[in-house]
Amino acid sequence: MSAPGRRPAMDVVDAHAHIGRWGAFAIPDGSAESLVAMMDRCGVATACVSHLLAVGPDARAGNAALLGALEAHPGRLLGWAVFQPHDPQGPERLRDLLEVPGVIGVKLHPEVHETALDDPAYTPAFEAAAERRRPVLAHSEHGSAWADPRHFAAVSPRHPGVPLLMGHAGLFPQGLGAALDAAGRCPDLVLETCGSRMTARHLTRMVAGAGADRVAFGSDAVFLDLRTGLGRVLLADLSEEDREQVLHGTMDRLLKGIG
Repeated sequence: MSAPGRRPAMDVVDAHAHIGRWGAFAIPDGSAESLVAMMDRCGVATACVSHLLAVGPDARAGNAALLGALEAHPGRLLGWAVFQPHDPQGPERLRDLLEVPGVIGVKLHPEVHETALDDPAYTPAFEAAAERRRPVLAHSEHGSAWADPRHFAAVSPRHPGVPLLMGHAGLFPQGLGAALDAAGRCPDLVLETCGSRMTARHLTRMVAGAGADRVAFGSDAVFLDLRTGLGRVLLADLSEEDREQVLHGTMDRLLKGIG
């Protein structure tokens, strides 16, 4: 990539994407085929996705649908298996899912589950990730009773060596400082860039504060437009080395570490 704003080569890794539908969002086409087509247009090689049905009302059915999408698009889509802390069989099901080719790690959504990220109910998910050397991606939201950056700062040290991606890096602009503070105290914490209120200026601050190797590009597609999230990184005031690190280098490192 020789200049900001140019279409990237096919090496971009989207750390935080979805397939499926969500009642409160207008998603014209939540299919895996639609997402892959947009990836082709934008130069995104790989998207790490969870199924919105799994995030929401039915983790079992949604995770099963995820596996079908991974099989249909090998290499282009990698999977986050959603752990539902209220399912008594959740730990066993998660361990089985992490054995499936293409499933790279665990997705947690404390806000939807109404369970704090540092609650013991999530401990089996972190333990399964540790056993299999897998990363964990969790929704964050500044001011939330369940997903504030302080919850990430509390739980990450309990599971050393488990990469924990802070989805949205606090979500709101006023949460970015808390996200950076948590990253400064927790070496396994990685900040992720997606969010409707994230700007190129905030992204530049994130990289300056945490280091590009602790920041991963995510779009939140199909909730949000992949083109918007990618354009934000392409046009941010970053060195080309840092831009490449955010677009794929950080996730390349995490994916290579998978056991």
